[in-house]
Amino acid sequence: MRIPYSLELAVAAAGVAAVATPVVIAVSRRLGALDHPGPRRIHQAPVPTLGGLALAFAVLSVAWIARLLPGPAAELEVRPLLGLTFAAIPMLALGVVDDLRGVGPWSKLALQACAGLILVAFGYGVPVLTNPLRGSIASGLFNIPLTVGWVLLVTNAINLIDGLDGLAAGAVLIAAVTLWWAGRTHFDFYVMFISALLIGATFGFLCFNFPPARIFMGDTGSHFLGLTLAAVSLLENRKGTAAVTLLLPIVALALPILDGTVAFLRRLVRGRPVFRGDVGHIHHRLLRLGLSPRRALFALWGVCVLCGAMAAVLSALPRAASAPAALVLALALFAALAWVRGRDRGRGGGGVGG
Repeated sequence: MRIPYSLELAVAAAGVAAVATPVVIAVSRRLGALDHPGPRRIHQAPVPTLGGLALAFAVLSVAWIARLLPGPAAELEVRPLLGLTFAAIPMLALGVVDDLRGVGPWSKLALQACAGLILVAFGYGVPVLTNPLRGSIASGLFNIPLTVGWVLLVTNAINLIDGLDGLAAGAVLIAAVTLWWAGRTHFDFYVMFISALLIGATFGFLCFNFPPARIFMGDTGSHFLGLTLAAVSLLENRKGTAAVTLLLPIVALALPILDGTVAFLRRLVRGRPVFRGDVGHIHHRLLRLGLSPRRALFALWGVCVLCGAMAAVLSALPRAASAPAALVLALALFAALAWVRGRDRGRGGGGVGG
């Protein structure tokens, strides 16, 4: 897949997102799909949500148009694209209902798992577990739970980090760039194809989501982006091209995954409902330490860029060195989170999530 073609796809998706987002803003206002100020919010006035509809429309419409028109995408196998499209339906339905009325945590997990099973039915999966030292192991019967678990992990990581204007969209954009690079390195056309669409769609949406945001992606967007990132990661893995199974996307998404995992464990240890939001996420702490929303955003984007660059390096390292290097990065990130948490607690911050 030529680099100019990837650029064409990204520009097309960005253009569609830029046109569709104002329409979604108007529809959100008409439907009353607004995110109101509150204790866990940083905005001072109601902001339209449902922005994920514009993101999904940009990715899927450009994908299918490119697939149907003459060009490189016309040679793509249609099954993975069908799988992503059908899996997006329950995710988008879940997101819209959640943004309008709210959905219970177990219902969310059930529909997310349903989307994961749809991906499995269309050939996505983790067929091989790569040994960091030598050889590979067929996942066998564990393929389905591993695939569904991966979809749940990535989707909820993106959902949990979506608490600061532009953060989730920017994190997904950076991760998509990393996966595009991995696809190019491994000559995987499909990975480059979907990643380029994600890059363009999130860039176009950020024109309206950059602080102060004029629209939020909502659960509609975080669920769709999480699903699509998970699917691209599974595409990258399906031919055994990753140095260590799923290691590259895990490193590329290290910040949202680690922040979400810490939040889950924090609530579990303190006996609080693990699915109930709090103000203990990294972006909340940075804001309490005095950073402006934009400075906090740039700081966290910088961490995401660092993780993405590290993921690209890991993909080129010998297999025996990739897992230890990833472990060192994870420990460094955890130490940084602990340092920020300590500074926050030292200033009397934390509230519900302290």
